[in-house]
Amino acid sequence: MSLFGFARDIGRKLFNSDDKAAETIKNHIEEHNPGVTGLAVTYDAGIVGLEGTCASVAAFEKCVLMAGNVKGVVDVYTSGLKVAASAPDVAAAGAAPSATGTPAQQSAPAPATPTEYYVIKSGDTLSKIAQHYYGKASAYPRIFEANREVIEDPDKIYPGQKIRIPLDH
Repeated sequence: MSLFGFARDIGRKLFNSDDKAAETIKNHIEEHNPGVTGLAVTYDAGIVGLEGTCASVAAFEKCVLMAGNVKGVVDVYTSGLKVAASAPDVAAAGAAPSATGTPAQQSAPAPATPTEYYVIKSGDTLSKIAQHYYGKASAYPRIFEANREVIEDPDKIYPGQKIRIPLDH
């Protein structure tokens, strides 16, 4: 599973038919607006394409995670999703490998604040994940806040869900 690869049968169920998928995913992202303008979404056989301008690298990451953590999505392509040149946390651009073997179609800006991605496993809690990354379980709100658009309740996470772990200390 690459940065933008996801598990098809896991995630929030937003649509029943593929013909409504793109519109439904777009509405889902815009409803929680993580900082993207001019959003356009395509959907074809489990692959989501995102276009638009993100206010920050964090907004970029959140858009990808919001689209990918939807049941029926296996990959998210971001060739049309850009970070505003004036965004304060843009350090550089790098290529991320694709689960479908097309790394040139996926690029993610490198954040000034290091971020790691974590796939939730059975038995995980945000406290357990915080203990692993930060050395104290009580730091779980930091993970929750970084993933508010993806996690609605810190007690309701599910195996296979992909989240961001901010590593700045």
